[in-house]
Amino acid sequence: MRSKIAIFVLLLLAAAGFYFRNDINTLYLQLTQKLPPLEKISVDTLVNQVQKQISLPPPLRVEDQAPESNLTRDGVIIWTNSQRASNGLQPLIENVKLDAAAQAKAKDMFAQQYFAHVSPSGIGAADLAKNAAYDFLAIGENLALGDFADDKDLVQAWMNSPGHRANILNAKYMEIGVAVVKGTYEGQITWMAVQEFALPMSACPGPDENVKKSIDSYNSQLDQWAGTLQNQKSALENPQGLSREEYNQKVNAYNNLVAQYNNLVATLKTLIQTYNRQVDLFNQCIK
Repeated sequence: MRSKIAIFVLLLLAAAGFYFRNDINTLYLQLTQKLPPLEKISVDTLVNQVQKQISLPPPLRVEDQAPESNLTRDGVIIWTNSQRASNGLQPLIENVKLDAAAQAKAKDMFAQQYFAHVSPSGIGAADLAKNAAYDFLAIGENLALGDFADDKDLVQAWMNSPGHRANILNAKYMEIGVAVVKGTYEGQITWMAVQEFALPMSACPGPDENVKKSIDSYNSQLDQWAGTLQNQKSALENPQGLSREEYNQKVNAYNNLVAQYNNLVATLKTLIQTYNRQVDLFNQCIK
């Protein structure tokens, strides 16, 4: 009789265990569904896709020297804007930082005895603007060497050269800096003339850095939460030793965190869309 009771108890426990196992499996299948994949978007490269434009036509050197030569910064700017006006373009506004960059270039060419857009030490137009604390979207540089009769003659010589003419008549440029310096080059007293054309960074609305900071912050939070979710999911996949109440508590905690995670993903996507629209407007502005 006792053996029959024992067998009955064992069968009852087995049936209960089987029932409980099925219940847990059902709960697991219903409540621990696979997380939707997080769309990874690299926002760090969005601004970098905007390439700052630099136009550097070959330097202009004249062989015929005027018997008397006198060049001035103001005169070069006046005749440059005269050429732009003749071609239906807005005048360029003189910028003191670009003047400083042009002056530094002219003096450096005399000091190091070279005539090129890039110095022997690797310094170019973009570096000169940066050293002068001028932030630009596009920059162009015209160089000339020789004894030009006057400012008009110098500007006309640039206009006769396709690359230099393109810089002078570039509708994109808004500001200009000029330097005309007399010194000794290759043993001869002569003039160095430099024009720096630019589209300033302020001309185009850039992407909101606060939006980018929020995107970076949310990305960091999602990375942290992903690890926590994976640990919780692993525990739910192996529920041995848990009562039904304990298991349900863990499932609820897991699902609550999944809901927060998914809400954060939705917010992140909205921020990225906003940021991308700003980048698109920025790109269109500098074309």
